[in-house]
Amino acid sequence: MDFQTAVRTCFNKYATFTGRARRPEYWWFALFNVLGSLALAVVDILLGIDALSTLFSLALLLPSLAVGARRLHDIGRSGWWLLLWFIPLIGQLVMIYWAIQPGDPAANQFGPPPLA
Repeated sequence: MDFQTAVRTCFNKYATFTGRARRPEYWWFALFNVLGSLALAVVDILLGIDALSTLFSLALLLPSLAVGARRLHDIGRSGWWLLLWFIPLIGQLVMIYWAIQPGDPAANQFGPPPLA
């Protein structure tokens, strides 16, 4: 899966918390989120406002949560584990560790493996 396909998939599944997401889908969308935030932060600084980066973050909140939940489903964990992000350092390290793990090769309780 390439960058454009991953971002398009995440926007097509804007609020879909069911199913599974492979690693490339999750990480390409995370890169899109970071690059977009950085670019708009620079524009905000140049214009002296905070509106663009804030609106971008709000617009991507729901699809980011959805792809995070689907990524956790791919390794056999519930999407509720996303709440670990609120535990400083330890929770964030655990979430990153889980996000880099390969998905279950067979079907699990969240569905069949995503198509390559």
